[in-house]
Amino acid sequence: MKRYWKMFILVVVGLLALTACSSGNKEGDGASDKLVIYTPNSEGLINATIPAFEEKYGIKVELIQAGTGELFKKLESEKDSPVADVMFGGTYTIYALHGDLFEEYVSSENENVIEDYRNTNGYSTPFTLDGSVLVINKDLTKGMDIKGYADLINPELKGRISTADPVNSSSAFSQLTNILLAKGGYDSEEAWKYVEELFTNIDGKISSSSSNVYKTVADGEMAVGLSYEDPTVKLLNDGANVEIIYPEEGTVFLPANSAVVKNAKNIDNAKKFIDFIISKDVQEVLAKSTTNRPVRDDVEIGENMKPLAEIKTLTEDYGYVIQHKDEIVQRYNEIFVEIQSK
Repeated sequence: MKRYWKMFILVVVGLLALTACSSGNKEGDGASDKLVIYTPNSEGLINATIPAFEEKYGIKVELIQAGTGELFKKLESEKDSPVADVMFGGTYTIYALHGDLFEEYVSSENENVIEDYRNTNGYSTPFTLDGSVLVINKDLTKGMDIKGYADLINPELKGRISTADPVNSSSAFSQLTNILLAKGGYDSEEAWKYVEELFTNIDGKISSSSSNVYKTVADGEMAVGLSYEDPTVKLLNDGANVEIIYPEEGTVFLPANSAVVKNAKNIDNAKKFIDFIISKDVQEVLAKSTTNRPVRDDVEIGENMKPLAEIKTLTEDYGYVIQHKDEIVQRYNEIFVEIQSK
């Protein structure tokens, strides 16, 4: 009787072990076939990555799309019981301010990324780059030699330069910090004097959105736009009569990032996704099928995108900008209000 009782116990223990294994698979211990991704990215970027990932690994991706700010608020509210496994998109700054939401993970592909854009904080992985540029309407700027920021003070351009509001637009704020860095530094009086001269020449022509900036230039409503590379390259690809100017004073390229959510249910799949988006194959697809600049220099870029080696680049001081963002915005605001009151 004792012998049969021992056998019964062994069978029960075995069944419990199988149940635990089955439960673990559902929770994403590596055998899961699911991945939940939060993303603010464009359809073009999503279409170039998600289906290929699903096909390669047999993993079904559940995609939740919204603005970057909204998604980070969701991550914050869900941190005790995370829904997402991966955050796919958003600037370095917002990741730096929310490091507690993410798992430490550095991809084995990290060493193949351009050195200045590698994962250095241990959790956020850059996967594409975007730079502040000038986009000009070739008809409306005939006879003008526009090579950089200094040329925008031209009186002929007064009221014909379009920009979004640095207070409310992340791309316009990036353009502002690019200008400050290019003109002497974030706290340089000379740089801020240039900002005052530039916005005097802009003459209150603040666009309602960043997309409106390049659209008004392409449509011939404005001569110059303070914009960013991704959509302006798309304008060129679509045959618009515009030219992209990388300021001769220097261009800052900022990375879009991705990271594994802390305590993600499908953590192994999340790590696979991070590896996947910076792999050479996927970076080549991004370079050829989208207008996003890759973070690797061993892939060929699109025909309307200037090689990074041919552009004078500047490196953002992320720590300074994060710490002093409110001060930068406040000083810009004071300058703008003063100009408008004259």
